[in-house]
Amino acid sequence: MTDTAAEDDKDPDIELFVKAGSDGESIGNCPFSQRLFMILWLKGVVFNVTTVDLKRKPADLHNLAPGTHPPFLTYEGEVRTDVNKIEEYLEEMLAPPKYPKLAAKNRESNTAGNDIFAKFSAYIKNTRAEANQALEKNLNKALSRLDEYLLSPLPEELQGGKDVPEGGSLRKYLDGDELTLADCNLLPKLHVVKVVAKKYRNYEIPTDLHGVWRYLGNAYSRDEFTNTCAADAEIELAYQDVAKRLGK
Repeated sequence: MTDTAAEDDKDPDIELFVKAGSDGESIGNCPFSQRLFMILWLKGVVFNVTTVDLKRKPADLHNLAPGTHPPFLTYEGEVRTDVNKIEEYLEEMLAPPKYPKLAAKNRESNTAGNDIFAKFSAYIKNTRAEANQALEKNLNKALSRLDEYLLSPLPEELQGGKDVPEGGSLRKYLDGDELTLADCNLLPKLHVVKVVAKKYRNYEIPTDLHGVWRYLGNAYSRDEFTNTCAADAEIELAYQDVAKRLGK
């Protein structure tokens, strides 16, 4: 192999900076950090991860990305701080044939479930007992729409006159049987909803939402998800002051 070929074959120099947990070292609760962590893992590129303790942010990081909270990333020494733009950049730079394409084929997969986190935030921050039921109903409705999408066959599942199973689509993830950018965005948030709502509202995602539960179960079987996720105790701790007690 020539030096040039070896150079071409080398992975770019990438370092991802994510929010640290309460011990200052482990992974902290941050769906955006996990989103980028998952993307890099799925791309199969070699990269470094640094957890950043927000209470004691080192001076060199202040200089690297002044005024910026994690996640951010350096790519060949260049700092990038906007999560959406980082996602686009990684998809463009880490492209086939060496790296897999992660964009969803179906546009609807990118917006499925995109209102769940806002409904959850309103529910968990509410202090008025009389409003609790309506806010919980709104969250259930948003989850039901996601469930409907996960159980509706994608166009490619219907190609060639294929029959759809009685229970609907059997795909594992939003856009098929492989994780895509859409999943990297939604799954970290969906997991936070599940953990935090149970802890502070004793809320369970309804058991009849088979598509949502199957989706979470498939995610929990993947290292790309479980090994980039903060521990449940970390997620609960992050919401300790956000989750409001309901008044009498």
